[in-house]
Amino acid sequence: MEQDRELDDEALLRYSRHILLPEIDIEGQRRLLAARALIVGAGGLGSPVALYLASAGVGHLSIVDDDTVELSNLQRQIAHDTASLKQGKAESAARRMRALNPSIEVRPLAERLSGQRLMDEVAAHDLVLDCSDNFATRHAVNRACVTARVPLVSGAAVRFSGQLAVFDSRDAASPCYHCLFSDEGEASDGPCATFGVLSPLVGVIGSLQAVEAIKLLAGIAPALGKLTLYDALGGSFKQIRVPRDPACAVCR
Repeated sequence: MEQDRELDDEALLRYSRHILLPEIDIEGQRRLLAARALIVGAGGLGSPVALYLASAGVGHLSIVDDDTVELSNLQRQIAHDTASLKQGKAESAARRMRALNPSIEVRPLAERLSGQRLMDEVAAHDLVLDCSDNFATRHAVNRACVTARVPLVSGAAVRFSGQLAVFDSRDAASPCYHCLFSDEGEASDGPCATFGVLSPLVGVIGSLQAVEAIKLLAGIAPALGKLTLYDALGGSFKQIRVPRDPACAVCR
């Protein structure tokens, strides 16, 4: 991650509330502007992630989704609107991101990354945010991140329950996604279509993903080795310590 981008007067004003935070300051904002983040999924989780990272000044954002916007998405996928119906989600989200912050580079990828393409894209970024909705993609993204030694911020939400975890294979003590969920699970997409989801829940979890991503990219220690669980019905958070599995088939 290069850190040589200068902040002009407009940038100093745009990011002034970040710069006021001693944990970020000008140096942290420069790190954000120089960073490259890959967002996998432009749906319920990917929407707040994309908008917050764009507004925060993460300088190079790639957003991946091969789906199109449908009417049922608008209940929770806030990067899209009625005018976006039938359009590609990646491009729709990219337009909103550019409108929020035209000074950053936004790269929409209207495809489902897999195999070598997934590996190449992960390796070209400083951080990956998994905002997908199925186990097959989560495990594939995790394997690519472990191989490329790229940090991963993972989120999930369904019904009234959400979860968040940060993984960093550069840290010898950090678990990976496979350490938590070793079973590949169901490969089918769209659990929200099957079980339903509270619309603001994806905003809560996506916002938490954005928080951890900004911390990591700005040089602030992220919440490694913890699984954060949110129960929207009970209004409660719980954190569980998750050790690295020495027998993990992915990160051992």
